Amino acid sequence: MKASILRRFHRWLGLIFSLSILASALSGVLHTIMAHKQPPPPAVKPSGSFLDPSAIRFGPAEAMKNLPVDFGNVAAINLRMIGGEPWYQIYGASPVPSYVSALDGRLDPSQDEKYGAEIAERFLGGAKVAKTDYLTSFNKEYINIFRVLPVYRFNSEDSRGTRVYVSTTTGSVTRHTNDQMQFEANVFTNFHKLAFIPDRKTRDIVLVTLTGGTALAALAGVFLFFYTRRK
Repeated sequence: MKASILRRFHRWLGLIFSLSILASALSGVLHTIMAHKQPPPPAVKPSGSFLDPSAIRFGPAEAMKNLPVDFGNVAAINLRMIGGEPWYQIYGASPVPSYVSALDGRLDPSQDEKYGAEIAERFLGGAKVAKTDYLTSFNKEYINIFRVLPVYRFNSEDSRGTRVYVSTTTGSVTRHTNDQMQFEANVFTNFHKLAFIPDRKTRDIVLVTLTGGTALAALAGVFLFFYTRRK
């Protein structure tokens, strides 16, 4: 094969696949720079509410008697302090727990959201929050790398568009972001991982094709160097 044809082939191959390299490199650089520029989340505000054993009037066995008849088998019981009161967080077959007061045995499903709001406010240093969503599946902002579902989304009333995702199962914030952080995350996800392609199988095929083409261009360059060197 003529060296001129090899050079032309390598030139076009390199040009085509250099676009994917450029998009990946620029999004990676932006991700790194933005990660260093972002301020840390606010210091967690102590809850000031610790468990008082003397406040517990109902034991776990008594609390379970107040569950709905169709609750089924109990999988787990946690004792949570919510609003300064002890509550049993009881899990069965449903991913949504039931809450039974350890003070008087009353059943109150609204405690789950209230508990989530307390977690969010403590994480944001006492800032007031408002519930804006309840997720049982992943979406474009709360993607599958965060793993935990279901979660509440709470928004803070600040100028940065701060929001947190909270799991009452783990008792923690699973994701913290704001408008600027999400812009950087969207750029990285779309240009580095090609997340704008909705079908995962198609996206993986494209990624493998681009990566394989880049490797082919590099190998062609090495081959071309030694092939033309002998001429």
